[in-house]
Amino acid sequence: MTYRPARMKFGLFMAPFHRAGENPTLALRRNLDLIEHLDRLGYDEVWIGEHHSGTRETIADPAIFIAAAAERTQRIKLGTGVSSLPYHHPFMLADQMNMLDHLTRGRAMFGVGPGLLASDAYQLGIEPPEQRRMMAEALDVILRLLRGETVTEKTDWYELRDARLQLPSYTFPHLPVAVASSTTPAGPTQAGKHGVGLLSVAGASHETFERTWNWVEEAAADSGKTVDRADWRVVISFHLADTKEEALADLEARFPHRAYVADGRRPGLGAFAAKGATMRQEIDATPNLIVGTPDDAVAAVESIVERSGGLGGVLATHHEWADTAKTYKSYELWARHVAPHFQGMHHPLMEQRDWFDASQGKFFARSQEATERAFSDAGKELTPEIREQMRMIAERRAAREAATRDAGNGA
Repeated sequence: MTYRPARMKFGLFMAPFHRAGENPTLALRRNLDLIEHLDRLGYDEVWIGEHHSGTRETIADPAIFIAAAAERTQRIKLGTGVSSLPYHHPFMLADQMNMLDHLTRGRAMFGVGPGLLASDAYQLGIEPPEQRRMMAEALDVILRLLRGETVTEKTDWYELRDARLQLPSYTFPHLPVAVASSTTPAGPTQAGKHGVGLLSVAGASHETFERTWNWVEEAAADSGKTVDRADWRVVISFHLADTKEEALADLEARFPHRAYVADGRRPGLGAFAAKGATMRQEIDATPNLIVGTPDDAVAAVESIVERSGGLGGVLATHHEWADTAKTYKSYELWARHVAPHFQGMHHPLMEQRDWFDASQGKFFARSQEATERAFSDAGKELTPEIREQMRMIAERRAAREAATRDAGNGA
């Protein structure tokens, strides 16, 4: 049976991606402005990336960015998406995130991973085959520190001597932690081993997706931990508009003549497209990408939920595929029409609407009776004009009820 949370979480996975050659300062300000917009729309969370090379993902320290975003927002949660553990001394990261937990009053989240860009590892003198081992060592120590333990430990790349965080956690027992996962069992195994959340950053497009949570549960069972599908988030990409044609046109207007290829980065399409395909063909061939209407998005998320066996949240990789106004509208359409479907707000309202429409005749008859009695009690006669007005209202209501019945019967 597919697990469905009472309220699925929706948010953003903000690497971020910016085209090289534009003003990087303004790009960072746009990222902050967008988070404010998402906070107003009621999005649940944003996860901020860490990268040090490659020119397009320009946030070097997600904790600094989170501190700035927290002061501009009210309720949205803000996480590192993700902190590359081999790049840092584990004590410093634990202390830093614990402080963010306090500064945000419980809105900070800690996403962790081994590091994505090989160019980052190269500049830091880290060998890529060692990154997952280093991440596992650091995560174990960081969680112990966040739980208030005193740690003494020495490895080939860090040392701790009676190390203990001086501040207790603001969130009990500590701020939420999630491990990044791509297509291998490494991330799910660490998440299960420590009983923390999972960020499936490769989305639902790969062959091992259906096995992901099994790996988490197997590792949790081996370690005596408890895990919850509510803490599993899957990353996808989307751009929405009122019609599919409009959504496609937005992308084509932003990337005329497939200029996005010349810029060195397709908008999330990767290697799924056939050589020589049009942008529309590429989009249709990419299972982790939604370009269309809110109805298209609902269907796509439903498919992901069924394939996964159930999960707790969906995150959108943020791309500037359209101009700012159309990008904001895309996120608004998701908040208005997609999120309510998965957060328990859509069905009760629809049921109430159907009940109200089907019962209007009964309600109006009693209302008309009350109007006539009010005139009678006052010793006044209903004028012909008022009676005609009441008759016309009754006809309009009857017509609406008939139209509702016809729509329900597929007429």
